[in-house]
Amino acid sequence: MNNKKTLTGGIAGGILFFLLGWLVYGILLTGFMNQHPGSIANVNRSDTDMQMGYIFAGSILQGFLLAYILVKANISSVAGGFITGAIIGFLIAASFDLTMYGTTYIMSKKGIMADIVAATLLSGIVSAGIVFVINKVKK
Repeated sequence: MNNKKTLTGGIAGGILFFLLGWLVYGILLTGFMNQHPGSIANVNRSDTDMQMGYIFAGSILQGFLLAYILVKANISSVAGGFITGAIIGFLIAASFDLTMYGTTYIMSKKGIMADIVAATLLSGIVSAGIVFVINKVKK
């Protein structure tokens, strides 16, 4: 039954990531991130050039990663899901963003900090949602 939980949780988590990512990055942080770019101009796609299929695929994969970890760790409470997901999100975002900052000019330091905070919160919320859905899956 762990496969069913991982599949269900992964799909739910992916959809949550996609929708919350659109809300946080597409609406709430758009202005801030545009005001704090890296030193390369025009690194972001315009709204009309967004590749939604790739964004959705990335969200689904992130959902499956979290669902897999949560199922393997046997996290059963929503609060435990939030905490575990937030830690995982922080570690993934910080490791990726800091490496990208050290090797490219894509993001600024303020942009990195905002992204790490946003990714940490998103991962915590999505993981709580995944645990909620997994708990609803019949054994």
